[in-house]
Amino acid sequence: MAVKQTAGRDQLGEFAPKFAQLNDDVLFGEVWSREEALSLRDRSLVTIVSLMSQGLTDSSFQFHLMSAKQNGITKAEIAEIVTHAAFYMGWPKAWTVFRMVKEVWNDEEEVTDKGKAEYERGLMFPIGGPNDAFAQYFIGQSYIAPVSSEQVPMFNVTFEPGCRNNWHIHHADKGGGQMLVCVGGRGWYQEEGKPARELHPGDVVNIPANVKHWHGATVDSWFSHLAIEVEGENTSNEWLEPVDDEWHASL
Repeated sequence: MAVKQTAGRDQLGEFAPKFAQLNDDVLFGEVWSREEALSLRDRSLVTIVSLMSQGLTDSSFQFHLMSAKQNGITKAEIAEIVTHAAFYMGWPKAWTVFRMVKEVWNDEEEVTDKGKAEYERGLMFPIGGPNDAFAQYFIGQSYIAPVSSEQVPMFNVTFEPGCRNNWHIHHADKGGGQMLVCVGGRGWYQEEGKPARELHPGDVVNIPANVKHWHGATVDSWFSHLAIEVEGENTSNEWLEPVDDEWHASL
């Protein structure tokens, strides 16, 4: 959910009231809020590439970098974005951008790595590597480790504090759905139209096919679950909108 902006009125409200109104109400109030057309994550990506290609790396660019991180762009993704753009915007601009990017994405790296290592020591299953293949469908950093590739495929999915996946549906004409077996930390599971359910190690969630839902960590705890796909006919996954930040923080 786009955050209401008042920067225009705060800084230019008296000097240029129309510009301030357009900045706060139209650019951020209307354009950035059209998440059904383009997610906040993708709008952040477009914005930072547009700004850095013009060499506009001032305090507003720093703000958009911080927003991009909050909107789910990972350290690995921003590094690849800048590297790719460097061939089109110029190498010196990329060097300038990387200096700012490192400040934003490395500020919590040591704390996160320490917390991850401490959490992993208490798990019986490995955390694995970053879940890059599905990063676009998550807010925050998730990790994935294969547990079984025979008979019944099974993966351990781990969410850093505050991380969750988007609303999604496991479609199937018959059978299908998914099972979650919680193995560490604290998390949430919610089906559309129902209250969120807090999850703890040992809890099992049976997700029916064709039901809109999401799951992820609480804001202050790591969370891990085994994900087990249930066999069915004509199965597919549909990824939908992100879980609202304010709603998730209020749980």
